[in-house]
Amino acid sequence: MADEPLTDLPDLAPHESGAEPASNDARAALQRERDEMYDRLLRKTAEFDNYRKRIERERREQADQSVLDLLSELLLVVDDFDRALTTEPGEGASSYRKGVELIHSKLHDLLKRHGVRPLDSLGADFDPNLHQAVVSEVSPGHREGEVIGEMAKGYMMGDRLLRPAMVKVAKS
Repeated sequence: MADEPLTDLPDLAPHESGAEPASNDARAALQRERDEMYDRLLRKTAEFDNYRKRIERERREQADQSVLDLLSELLLVVDDFDRALTTEPGEGASSYRKGVELIHSKLHDLLKRHGVRPLDSLGADFDPNLHQAVVSEVSPGHREGEVIGEMAKGYMMGDRLLRPAMVKVAKS
């Protein structure tokens, strides 16, 4: 399109009495201006496309780095579990249990630092958006649809559900 000659340009001067149509110099100047504008448009389009690609790449790299950071912290907890599993509980079973409880606490602190919180399901009404019913059980001491047991905790991160709680629900 930039190489096409302009043939249908309007005259620059009005066609009133004695006025002449636009000169070839004016026509050539308009063609140059059009070509310059088209070139600028192509450059700006390419710049924007490169910007968009760079931003997408940076977002991917940032997300990957966040995952790597979390996994590095999680590996520290795995190391603690490995050390705990290589020692024999023997007579110090209570201290062994205390060590495992410390590791458990460390893991929950790690989750909390990353905005992950457990769902409180026991005693709540069953909500299919937060709970996955695994068992329903007749329970006269509870109301219909009340969560009376928890097989696996559910977790939220902010307003996002990471995993629904696997629960036992009372039925009448």
